[in-house]
Amino acid sequence: MNFDPKNFRRALGKFATGVTVVTTVDSQQQRIGVTASSFNSVSIDPPLVLWSVDKAAYSAEAFRNAPHFAVNVLANDQVDISNRFARRGEDKFEGVDCSEGVGKAPRIAGAVACFECRTWNVYEGGDHHIIVGEVLDFHYDEHRNSLVFHNGRYAIPEQHPVTKAVDDGRALEGALGDSLIYLLRQAYSACCEGLYPKLSNYGVNAQEWRVLTLLSDRGALKTDDIAPVVMQPAKELRDTLAWLREKGLVHVDDNDVVALADAGDKLSHRLLDMARGFETGALGALSADQAALLKQWLRDISRAERTSPGATSC
Repeated sequence: MNFDPKNFRRALGKFATGVTVVTTVDSQQQRIGVTASSFNSVSIDPPLVLWSVDKAAYSAEAFRNAPHFAVNVLANDQVDISNRFARRGEDKFEGVDCSEGVGKAPRIAGAVACFECRTWNVYEGGDHHIIVGEVLDFHYDEHRNSLVFHNGRYAIPEQHPVTKAVDDGRALEGALGDSLIYLLRQAYSACCEGLYPKLSNYGVNAQEWRVLTLLSDRGALKTDDIAPVVMQPAKELRDTLAWLREKGLVHVDDNDVVALADAGDKLSHRLLDMARGFETGALGALSADQAALLKQWLRDISRAERTSPGATSC
């Protein structure tokens, strides 16, 4: 078998995970933190959890030798924090609201859960250290949703359609059916289920489609400007761009500026036509003016929620 690490990571991406920031302090009492999706439970009695850190990571030795660490499970409005702790070469904690936990390991405010651990053991795991911790204390927020990572991008947990009440349309009646959040999620799920399978006919997935559409709309962009728009961390975006390069759809120069190749430009126009056709069908019950008004309302709601000081995740 020709083992392609990039393809292996894409296969692993089919397994949905939460997103955590693991924190500790080093021997100089400097705060250390790294984004990790490798967190998992091991045992209930005693309460054990594990995660893994890349041996090549700057923080690897600090975590390997730390007597304590904290696993902060991020909420679905903490994408910026996930991206911040996934990068190197900066003060990751600057501007991040934290408190001291067991062993002075930072606890990140707003996390949906935090597991404060004593290092139980460290095992060799190929190019990673596997760190097992005994949970000494934990906290969680019952009313917030977790950030999810799936298919190389951030996502939110969504109830499966099979478990939803759909008999004779009554699910859209009453107080629940009149809830903005419920209606938005129902519409989002229906659109994804209708659009995303069509992308395979063009040889791309949802992540590649977003990149191609963005570049077609805005022209050449640096990778740092692409990542937040397509909701992919830098590492996973590099894999997506590598796939697009192999397909001859984009060029990436030495300054990390990404531009459409001729084939990518042609494909992006075909994808745009397909997406517009799908949208026309999805909005078929609305007039052109109603469809335009709906989109404007959605933009207004999005801007209002992002700028509201009291905005919370749902």
